[in-house]
Amino acid sequence: MEASSRIYIAGHDGLVGSALVRKFTQKGFTNLITCHYTEMDLRRQADVEAFFERERPEYLVLAAAKVGGILANNTYPAEFIYDNLAIQTNIIHAAWKTGVKRLIFLGSSCIYPRECPQPMKEAHLLTGPLEPTNEPYAIAKIAGIKMCQSYNREYGTRYFALMPTNLYGPNDNFNLETSHVLPALIRKFHTAKTEKAETVTVWGTGSPRREFLHVDDLADACLHIINLDDAIFNSLISETTAPLVNIGCGHDHTIRELAELIGKIVGFEGQLAFDATKPDGTPQKLLDVSLLNSLGWRQTISLEQGIASTYEWCLEKRLF
Repeated sequence: MEASSRIYIAGHDGLVGSALVRKFTQKGFTNLITCHYTEMDLRRQADVEAFFERERPEYLVLAAAKVGGILANNTYPAEFIYDNLAIQTNIIHAAWKTGVKRLIFLGSSCIYPRECPQPMKEAHLLTGPLEPTNEPYAIAKIAGIKMCQSYNREYGTRYFALMPTNLYGPNDNFNLETSHVLPALIRKFHTAKTEKAETVTVWGTGSPRREFLHVDDLADACLHIINLDDAIFNSLISETTAPLVNIGCGHDHTIRELAELIGKIVGFEGQLAFDATKPDGTPQKLLDVSLLNSLGWRQTISLEQGIASTYEWCLEKRLF
């Protein structure tokens, strides 16, 4: 990409999208295209196609999505499957119609089977049943991967899917009703500290293992892959294999370990309790990142460093 290339960041004001804008701007890209959700409903095909006809982006990173944790996925399954299918279908099709050169579609590690071998390889896609608590969201993301593959096969496009592990960082969702585990725990521990509570209760048994990646690292990986040499980028696209790369750090932690680390960083001095009546979700979700590493990219922000900077950001923004 050239510094002046027209690059559309779909979902620019969310956790991932805002990190992408920061990263691309830091790297000298001066022609970023954004559009707030109040200006255009990405679920409306006519509006999306008119936007693409007007703006004519050359490159695109699709970070717009409806996302949430176990509670949100369980409570709003229809919204999760409809909104995500509509958003990605409209954008990918409009990208093809207007000649976008390269497209990055962002999914989630929940696309892999619930009982997937660990670490999860790209080849494990569609090899077993999904985790029931987020199946509608996962199915939508799998459809996006297959849409990229199908357009590449039929139209010769160069669309690629990146599957990040659990993400966190500035502009995350810290609402306890809809957030993922890491931001929810940051808020819980902060509240407990300020209210001088004796105990913080964590959902589930604390035994599931999860991998976490700071969103600025993800943004760096996206830029690295979309800007790969033509020969390398094209070699990743095949008619028979999904155009898919896992994005993660290659190591995980139990929820108990995560909670203990967050409690330490926040400065909570009370006790931990676990509510085993609440769902654990998938027992383990660790990505195999050997393909990513072979493309020349590795994580740079440690979990402790990333949580500390995220908590500092929350305090600066006075979020709670």
